[in-house]
Amino acid sequence: MLSSLLRSALLLAAVCCLTYAESVITCEDRMQRLSCDQGVVSVLTVAYGRTDRQTCSEGRPPGQLDNTACSQGGALEALANRCNGRRICEVDKTIFSDPCPGTYKYIQTTYTCLPAHHVVACEESEAELLCDAGQTIALIGAFYGRADRTTCIYGRPDGQFNKITCFNPTANRVVAERCNGKSRCSVYAVNSVFQDPCVGTTKYMELAYTCEYPL
Repeated sequence: MLSSLLRSALLLAAVCCLTYAESVITCEDRMQRLSCDQGVVSVLTVAYGRTDRQTCSEGRPPGQLDNTACSQGGALEALANRCNGRRICEVDKTIFSDPCPGTYKYIQTTYTCLPAHHVVACEESEAELLCDAGQTIALIGAFYGRADRTTCIYGRPDGQFNKITCFNPTANRVVAERCNGKSRCSVYAVNSVFQDPCVGTTKYMELAYTCEYPL
């Protein structure tokens, strides 16, 4: 079965003539924001570290800029698991490990916006992924956790939606294994399907997928 990252690459190839890539550079003490007015985020490349002395250098002592061979392995997978399939995604350096302590780093990301079916389901509810006859589901991305203070808060006490850096990094794999290649698939937004990433926080599930004709 194709991984969610490989499926995203194939989807990108299929729509290369209809989309364009955005490039974002964010200094390490700031929040990086990826957003799509239409479609959903598909991360193409990510670098976290430092490869020159100019980027994000203002006000920094030379000693924090000298290491220009600093790069975290696995940065693409970390950001893709967090952002693929979402319309808006905000992240900071906490999703990465530190590849070079003492060096002032930055996140350099390129991404595109893919056309997709987009579904949001509050915790303890169900999302249905559905394709027309002859087509099958190809997941772009899945998110389970909480990334804002506005989604799925009706009737919930304030203390249950204050944590907004909460997500399950295995959500893509879980949903892909359940749904890819099927014409119809139901997924419940519950902790028994996804391990609870933040006990006591009201969570939600966000899914994006396309419908493809099997090869």
